[in-house]
Amino acid sequence: MRPDMMKYYPFIGRHLDLDGLALHYLDEGSGEPVVMIHGNPTWSIYYRNLVKALRDRYRCVVPDHMGCGFSDKPGDDRYDYTLGQRVNDLERLLDHLGIDGGITLVLHDWGGMIGMAYAVRHRSLIRRLVVLNTAAFHLPAGKRLPFALRLCRDTRLGAFLVRGFNAFSLVASFVGCQHFTMPAELRRAYRLPYDTWQNRIATLRFVQDIPLQPGDRSYDLVSETAKGIAAFCDLPMAVFWGELDFVFDRTFLAEWQRRFPRAEVHSYPDAGHYILEDKQDEVVPLIAEFLARTDGSAS
Repeated sequence: MRPDMMKYYPFIGRHLDLDGLALHYLDEGSGEPVVMIHGNPTWSIYYRNLVKALRDRYRCVVPDHMGCGFSDKPGDDRYDYTLGQRVNDLERLLDHLGIDGGITLVLHDWGGMIGMAYAVRHRSLIRRLVVLNTAAFHLPAGKRLPFALRLCRDTRLGAFLVRGFNAFSLVASFVGCQHFTMPAELRRAYRLPYDTWQNRIATLRFVQDIPLQPGDRSYDLVSETAKGIAAFCDLPMAVFWGELDFVFDRTFLAEWQRRFPRAEVHSYPDAGHYILEDKQDEVVPLIAEFLARTDGSAS
């Protein structure tokens, strides 16, 4: 990372070789594992403040998905940019790190699907859940995919805008926060890994992998995950939600509440998708307090 960006990312990353491709991740602190899974078009920088707040007590593991952050950005000939592959990558990373239980998952955006698909595979390893503007199910009833995502997902124009002009990451860096105004330098840090046509492949493939109907490549896995997450209803869960999210709006929050009526919910009417930026001074301490309060809970 450039020296002027180091204040936003004061970490020394590590890499895991996955079939000749380097998966970058953070492994900070010691104690019970807190695994933080980012979405699109962010990367591990999204969790920087939470890592700093928790690493004195917990082992914070934060991967950059392949094609994101400081991980390699291979072409389609070397990597299968699908939900199933993302889950496999996470599984291999946690196996490599020897993490075999007591996991707290922190989930944002695509991280919800990836993390909960992993959790359904490994129910006994999961201890707590922290949910941040995400989903682990298909679009809620009556919800349509927003036009901007359909444009990117289904048209050559959208693909060209994402790969040629970094449109997805650029727009998200401005509209992801609604309460807190991101400094220009921080917005650039978010976009830093996606600086060329090739390096923007994952930001496009994530959108193209959104399953909307049977036959889409990841549709069955989302269906299986949505069915399987009922097994986690008795686990401690905290939900932190920005209600002005341009994708994961209140209909998604309502679906989480319907499926997990016992979850602790903190919802912010003036916050957007990047809830850890928009409400960092409130949400980060609340997550730390939730973890401390639920220490010793049965998994």
